[in-house]
Amino acid sequence: MTWLELSPDEWNAVRLAVALLLARRDFWGKSLVNGLVHLPLVLPPVVTGYLLLLTFGKRGPVGSFLNEAFGIVFSFRWTGAALACAVMGFPLMVRAIRLSIEAVDRRLEAAASTLGANALWVFLTVTLPLTLPGIVAGMILCFAKAMGEFGATITFVSNIPGETQTLPSAIYTFTQIPGGDAGALRLTAISVAISLAALMASEVLARRVGRRIAA
Repeated sequence: MTWLELSPDEWNAVRLAVALLLARRDFWGKSLVNGLVHLPLVLPPVVTGYLLLLTFGKRGPVGSFLNEAFGIVFSFRWTGAALACAVMGFPLMVRAIRLSIEAVDRRLEAAASTLGANALWVFLTVTLPLTLPGIVAGMILCFAKAMGEFGATITFVSNIPGETQTLPSAIYTFTQIPGGDAGALRLTAISVAISLAALMASEVLARRVGRRIAA
């Protein structure tokens, strides 16, 4: 892993920062930033994948720089598949966290400030705990979107077995070959099981967080 590849925890921190910026700060170009963040929700996934290919491909402005400077290649690699899934799931997580932040009673933060807490301590002890249910919900939505992503991934990194093939693209491949119904059915069952497990886990986490906040 290179220093440019973010861990899941680091991605969560980035999403939280973006959500906090959009929820609490007014700045020039905010509408444009908000639109760009949520653009993958309204664009056809194939268009998003093609834009990723133009930008992060070996001949793209960002992709060529990363390749020449650091030897990092996204197009037609598993890293590109991860990037495509992150881009498609990013808006859902940011939106969930943003709505959770906007629902926080600002009077609670003001009360903590009057008791001598600085801005960082107010965020860590008041804002963050109250937004945890939204963060959990956003993480599950992002995961679910990444699990089902097909159009952007196959356009950006193709469907290479063992390298860029995801569950949806593998299911699609099985449906296109004779006798592939059994394989498609097995992978479909796995997808359903993973999705249900994720939803159940989100419910458990949300309840635990809610009880801790209520206490």
